[in-house]
Amino acid sequence: MDIDASGAADGWIRMVRLSPPSLQDNTADADRLKNQLKKQLNTKRVEIDLNVLKKLPVRLRDWGYAARCIVVKERETDLWHLTGILNPVDKQRLAGVAVDLGTSRVVIRLVELSTGEHLFDTSFDNPQLRVGPDVLSRIHACDQPGGLEELNRMIIDELNRQIQNACITCGIDTDDVYFMALAGNTSMTHLFMGLSPRWLIREPYIPVVNSPDVQKAHAYGLKINPAGRVFILPNIGSYFGGDLIAGILHSGISRQTDPAILVDVGTNAEVVLGNDSWLVACAGAAGPALEGGVAQIGMMAGPGVIDRLHIDPETRVFQVHTIDKMLPMGICGSGMIDLAANLFLTGMIDLRGRFVPEMCGRKLAMHSQIPYLEIVSADESGTGQPLMISQVDLDSLIRSKAAMYTILETITESVGMAMTELKTFYVAGTFGAFIDPVSAVTIGMLPDLPPGTFQSLGNTSLEGATKVLTSCESMTAIEEIKEKITYLELNVNQTFMNRFSAAKFLPHTDRSRFPSVKI
Repeated sequence: MDIDASGAADGWIRMVRLSPPSLQDNTADADRLKNQLKKQLNTKRVEIDLNVLKKLPVRLRDWGYAARCIVVKERETDLWHLTGILNPVDKQRLAGVAVDLGTSRVVIRLVELSTGEHLFDTSFDNPQLRVGPDVLSRIHACDQPGGLEELNRMIIDELNRQIQNACITCGIDTDDVYFMALAGNTSMTHLFMGLSPRWLIREPYIPVVNSPDVQKAHAYGLKINPAGRVFILPNIGSYFGGDLIAGILHSGISRQTDPAILVDVGTNAEVVLGNDSWLVACAGAAGPALEGGVAQIGMMAGPGVIDRLHIDPETRVFQVHTIDKMLPMGICGSGMIDLAANLFLTGMIDLRGRFVPEMCGRKLAMHSQIPYLEIVSADESGTGQPLMISQVDLDSLIRSKAAMYTILETITESVGMAMTELKTFYVAGTFGAFIDPVSAVTIGMLPDLPPGTFQSLGNTSLEGATKVLTSCESMTAIEEIKEKITYLELNVNQTFMNRFSAAKFLPHTDRSRFPSVKI
């Protein structure tokens, strides 16, 4: 039996070969195994779960004192746990689950722990939407009798269903899932743990915990291996969650020499600027209009949703592209940004984002004294009704774009940088996957940088959680990230409010900041 005794250098599965006991070496089985693992893991502390200890003597002898060991490290300490042992010649696949716990959408990924192979990805609506569409409504629901318990049960039950389905699809037993890494905002992780988020929204805005200890899966009611462990990526405070820590980990900003910026737009706009020596972060309310939660025809990205849009400058004919090329049902954030940019470039809206009636022509109509512009006619829409954008919707988008730009301006200025100095601008999430940077620059949402500066990273929350499943070193990296971060509070920043007012024009009151925008 040829077994690599060194095991994977940076994984949670370690192969060990032990010298058998003898009259000359009567070291206890557990101590023999611990000593070998200590050498491999370069640690002084290894503990063995009781369920493993009970099976240890027979299994070591049956397997010729070789084993495949499942280990996990505690946060912020040098303590490792041995949570399972398996026959080293078995081809049994051992898995972990990465979770992006979003307010609206949850994504899970089944990962093979030995190889890092992505076995299965799926996403689903957060079942807590039935209680409230946003964090604030759910936090208030927790003040009702049984409210917290209901919200907690909703997400745990749905995760159990989705994990079981993923395992069935991949031919894996849920008992072979030994690890979960979960990233989400501070409120979502509190609800996952069954912790009251009440004080997150009340001054001075204090979480129950920032860095949850690694817990056994059964403590959360998760139906994976009972000895499996759950690692929740830490938050920095009420408005800076583990999802952004995951993004920093995945992007590699904290390991780069040159400063780079990461923007993740969801319910809030979360921004990190820094390098391998320092990190500055802030968050602000720039997200809802981009998520599709404000416009009447706004939708989250999905089949039939307009994600790209162009207006012919001569004919002013609207050319729309929908996801999966279905008939248009609504519009998502990237489509809204394209729409605003094209309306501005064709003169259909002015510097304030207001409709120009003589340029809009018959597409413009009044309903309840509010101007509406038709984007898609009833004959061409998937709803049987015309898709129309109102002046109110546009005003909301202008506020969101102004907030986004002001956040970027404030965070760069705080470290003595100009936005034009940025060489790398990472954009995360669905926002980053669909957005056209040129359109975002045109309306003054993003700084006027060369298009090649902008890099879309996809779902950095999921990717960061996945990295935890495939690399032990990622846990150390996360602790280092935490130590580097300085959080910039925008709510009490008067300069921010002054800049915000100046940014509520297209593209900005200071046109010299956007030399590429020609109208």
